[in-house]
Amino acid sequence: MLNCGRRDSDGDTSLETANSGSSHSSMSSESCSSFSRISFDLPTCRSSPENLTIKPHRSSDFAYSAIRSATFGRKSGLSFRDFRLLRRIGSGDIGTVYLCRLSNDHGCDGGRVDDRCSYAMKVVDKEVLAVKKKVHRAEMERKILKMLDHPFLPTLYAEFEASHFSCIVMEYCCGGDLHSLRHRQPRKRFSLYSARFYAAEVLVALEYLHMLGIIYRDLKPENVLVRSDGHIMLSDFDLSLCSDAIPAVESSASSPDPASPSNLTYNRPHGTASRFSRLRNRLFPSKKVQNVTPNRLFVAEPVAAKSSSFVGTHEYVSPEVASGGSHGNAVDWWSLGIFMYELIYGGTPFAAASNEMTLRNIVKKPLTFPTHAPSSALESHARDLISGLLNKDPNIRLGSKRGSAEVKTHPFFKGLNFALIRMVTPPEIPGLSLKKQTTSFYHGNGKGQSTAFDYF
Repeated sequence: MLNCGRRDSDGDTSLETANSGSSHSSMSSESCSSFSRISFDLPTCRSSPENLTIKPHRSSDFAYSAIRSATFGRKSGLSFRDFRLLRRIGSGDIGTVYLCRLSNDHGCDGGRVDDRCSYAMKVVDKEVLAVKKKVHRAEMERKILKMLDHPFLPTLYAEFEASHFSCIVMEYCCGGDLHSLRHRQPRKRFSLYSARFYAAEVLVALEYLHMLGIIYRDLKPENVLVRSDGHIMLSDFDLSLCSDAIPAVESSASSPDPASPSNLTYNRPHGTASRFSRLRNRLFPSKKVQNVTPNRLFVAEPVAAKSSSFVGTHEYVSPEVASGGSHGNAVDWWSLGIFMYELIYGGTPFAAASNEMTLRNIVKKPLTFPTHAPSSALESHARDLISGLLNKDPNIRLGSKRGSAEVKTHPFFKGLNFALIRMVTPPEIPGLSLKKQTTSFYHGNGKGQSTAFDYF
């Protein structure tokens, strides 16, 4: 994914996400002439058919069906000529994103025009990136997109090259981002239950990324997009860090003794069941029936990953990054705390008049909340969770050791079934109210949004 460029104080073109209500979003009404400067020299390098073995996350993925229909019977994959660009919807220092559709609208409900078969095509000028020495960022994003297969993360539908341009075709979200959506809420903040829903889905997405060894490093409302069904999708992975993670099943501190009866192989009583058990054991000697204790935790956290890169967005970076030290997986849990704080209270806790003062506050200023006392028990739980996530010491920060396994069990999420979170009705469903909308919220430089940076 890509964000529209904003210029940071250091002169480096940074990445930003579109604000649907901002007059600064210059990408929302441009015609196809806006991309006429792009010249693709043929022949193009097509994507290979094996690159199109996508695993769609929804049974009614019309965009995926259209891609499959377009490539049916072909010996080669898609190319730039298979798409028609509708308008530019984002640009930044590592490329440009266009809203596009298949030229013949293959397989999309008879070619009816709607957002279900719209795509986001990111076009990267490799020669420009080489001059900027940021080729690694584009390569990292492409590498990560190929790894992802999750309902709250982007689907990569196709990739190909044309001349010195590299193109990737991704999932398109018509619902905007949580930054712009927050500004449309009363008092520009979400209700506690809405914030809990979005935080839970982001938590599930982070859990999957960490399971793959990916540290996101740029979580903020601008990078959390909203699909037409109201569920979220994380975007922008060019600042992410890939490491090695080993998923494991861990016992909690209160686990009973491994030799206790609840952890031993279950033996059926004597009689018919016992004879059946012996027969089964002879036929399938390697199979064992065991009880699974309820206090087992799935832990897949890249705790050994370390980086010294100064990356992120000023208001969301962790103290270890702000102070110039090395960092690891704990930075994502810090940013989740900032993310929740902003959704609930309408702003970030350490923001100041300048980036330098913001970074100083992150390192030294204690965490405070807008009011002295919480208004409800749920807000009290929210504050406790945020305080745990915003612990300035990354070694004892909530989530730093066991990741999502620690965060999910917090009382703030009590009663929420994470395994069935996709079945929960979202607080707002853009597909109902914005069905005719054609403006992309992928990326723009809306007023008041946060600026990502990367100093290597």
